[in-house]
Amino acid sequence: MLLPNAHHLMTRLNSVGQPVFLSKFRILSDGERHDNSDPGKGLKEEEHCEPREDRDKDTQVTRGKDGEEGRAGNVEQFLDADGDLDIQHRPRKNPNEESGRDLVCPIILKQSNSALEVENEDTDDKDKTFKDIIKIEHTMATTLEDVGKQVWLGAFLLSDFILSKPHMFRGATVLELGAGTGLTSIMMGSIAKTLYCTDVGEDLLSMCQRNVTLNQHMIKPAGGEVIVRQLDWLQYDLCTDADMEFRWTEEEVADLYDNTKIIIAADVCYDDDLTDGLFRTLYRLCSNFRHTCTIFISLEKRMNFTLRHMDVSCDAYNHFSHCLFQLEDLVDGRCSFKVEQLPTDFAQFLLYERIEQLELWKITATPLPLHASTGPTPVDTKQSPVELKV
Repeated sequence: MLLPNAHHLMTRLNSVGQPVFLSKFRILSDGERHDNSDPGKGLKEEEHCEPREDRDKDTQVTRGKDGEEGRAGNVEQFLDADGDLDIQHRPRKNPNEESGRDLVCPIILKQSNSALEVENEDTDDKDKTFKDIIKIEHTMATTLEDVGKQVWLGAFLLSDFILSKPHMFRGATVLELGAGTGLTSIMMGSIAKTLYCTDVGEDLLSMCQRNVTLNQHMIKPAGGEVIVRQLDWLQYDLCTDADMEFRWTEEEVADLYDNTKIIIAADVCYDDDLTDGLFRTLYRLCSNFRHTCTIFISLEKRMNFTLRHMDVSCDAYNHFSHCLFQLEDLVDGRCSFKVEQLPTDFAQFLLYERIEQLELWKITATPLPLHASTGPTPVDTKQSPVELKV
């Protein structure tokens, strides 16, 4: 996540035995934000801009008697008894003074460790004085089924876009699909009126709910509300089962269809079946809205070497693009879709490397006049937009 001097503290094990970490993200001030007219430029310059007094000493090269180059002498002086290169490291009195980084020490968590509890309480008190600190519980590595428990670059990019265009979202009712840890929902919740933060799986939703609770200092001052709910792209109906913890109420379902004008999704297109499910869900929702809805999707193009092509390809992204433009070409008399790619040179509020593989797409869904007058009708979501006849 490219967080210099960041502290990743393991807080607990989740219900499936995965270690859960707590990371803190700070919203950059005006003077700290990077110029993203050249993607990734800001952090690259930051990494190489610190002058070092001993730079000349490190690069000093002398020549031996036979014209061979060596560092402060003949290279033979650095060979051990077996003839291998024996590298001499310059001793450091205090590593922190040269690297500028905190020492990373393993911490073994115990429920009876009172000293650690005191340390956490002190840290919490300090964080309460900073309104620009976001706390996120997440995992560092998971299987493919649990990737939503990690924090991905697409969430940072979409968060930056939200914070750079607050006028677009202020007072709106917003739905996030595949919210994962809830980082983007929390950012949106600091601006929007109501944010439905959705994903699937009780363990993931519980983690998301914890993150929403941890960041009420970001949400409450704006008068917003973040509601965590289950929304499975592979099922037709919203979950209203009374036995489910993250079920929808009838009032919330009505509010979703009557008032949602913004849908967001960050880094959710990595599996073809799930991508199909995403577009089916978008089609079903937007076709039953009575008003225009704007959708923002951020993602990272991930290149992989495949045996099928014997070359580097980006199959998941290619399938996403195929679904995206098939949705735009769709003609069914219910809703029209307009697709455009947005530039990513807006201000950067969070510290990460905005690589050129990050993209942001905007979809505008507009109900057709005939459909708008007749009201919502059932939609067969067993078909993907790419399978519907144009």
